[in-house]
Amino acid sequence: MVGENPGLGGATAPLAVRMRPRTLADIAGQRHLVTPGSPLTQLANSDSQSGVSVILWGPPGTGKTSIAHVIAAASGRTFVELSAVTAGVKDVREVMERARNTKEMYGTATVLFLDEIHRFNKAQQDALLPGVENGIVTLVAATTENPSFSVVTPLLSRSLLLRLEPLSDEDVAHLLERAMNSPVGLAGELTIAEDAQRALVQYSSGDARRALTSLEATAAIARALDATHITVDMVSQAVDRALLRYDRQGDEHYDVISAFIKSIRGSDADAAIHYLARMIEAGEDPRFIARRLVISASEDIGLAEPRALEVASAAADAVAFIGMPEGRIPLAEATIFLALSPKSNAAYNAINAAIADVRAGKLGTVPPHLRDASYPGAKALGHGRGYIYAHDAPHAIAEQRYLPDALVGTRYYLPTERGAEANLAERWERIQRILRGE
Repeated sequence: MVGENPGLGGATAPLAVRMRPRTLADIAGQRHLVTPGSPLTQLANSDSQSGVSVILWGPPGTGKTSIAHVIAAASGRTFVELSAVTAGVKDVREVMERARNTKEMYGTATVLFLDEIHRFNKAQQDALLPGVENGIVTLVAATTENPSFSVVTPLLSRSLLLRLEPLSDEDVAHLLERAMNSPVGLAGELTIAEDAQRALVQYSSGDARRALTSLEATAAIARALDATHITVDMVSQAVDRALLRYDRQGDEHYDVISAFIKSIRGSDADAAIHYLARMIEAGEDPRFIARRLVISASEDIGLAEPRALEVASAAADAVAFIGMPEGRIPLAEATIFLALSPKSNAAYNAINAAIADVRAGKLGTVPPHLRDASYPGAKALGHGRGYIYAHDAPHAIAEQRYLPDALVGTRYYLPTERGAEANLAERWERIQRILRGE
């Protein structure tokens, strides 16, 4: 969210609000969404009749709300904003009725911006469907959670899903420079030291709102000291001092988490704990660390130590339950357990190889004997014919083909001989022989 919009909130509004963009060209980052002819560009075109609804999925501070405002302002549509935290079905129906009247009486379309749509339950989301399907409103919904799990399928199928990415350090730095000099920002009254700007960029972690809020707080400190130059010490008074130590050492956010994961993968528990401590002292979001541990348990350890995923997931739950600083203890426990566990990426490689085949069109049809035979007429089509119920066979493994014809003989899971997976490797070979009738 870069740009200058003096009509938003006035001089007393927060800096993040004053700096909201007026056009899609002013949006920081998200170049992949604002190219000429893109759905967003068409929505923001006053001459366009496009009424396609969109769901904006991305982290906080990446411009979801700003994009909605730009679409409404640039296209001349009526803009209505609801928050799923406070709105209900009644509010949605009232908006739909007003939008219908506005369209019939004045010929003006309505953009409904619904923030945090993932907080709406199924009934509330279903209330949106008639208006979206009939074009009464153009829905622009924002969410920080995966819509595949938080948005009902009918609404997903009627909307275009657009993924927003965290802002790069260059995007945030440019945003801060604009805010420093913009007439609706700090208007050039202050200058900023290079290390102070780097600290603000680091602290933001790709969140434009956080960057601008931190700059505003730092500027207030500078004014209180009758200073005209923002220093890194002033930034340290406005935001987390520990995070600034993280930045002063020259450690980029992604570099440290990369070193953390690679230390776990390399089985160096001391190094992994060191990087964990640096992130904790830097004020890194413990939920982010916990998520990375869960991923590491699945990607790098897998079935060589099946308990790794349990331990990592338990640590994530514990952090969410008890918070920090005590949350550092289950994080450390999980880190050490994962680092010392035997390693296997066989499951990771298996799913990647299978997905690659699917994307390449290597599918084939489901063998008839495996197809659903529960509905009327299925048996007449040969569904289920010849299927052998595995529990009726010795060892509950029947000589039977499961892969489609086009993939017979394909091997995706290639277990290692490390840890618990060694036993799985031996069992998998025996199963394969039985399935083949050998």
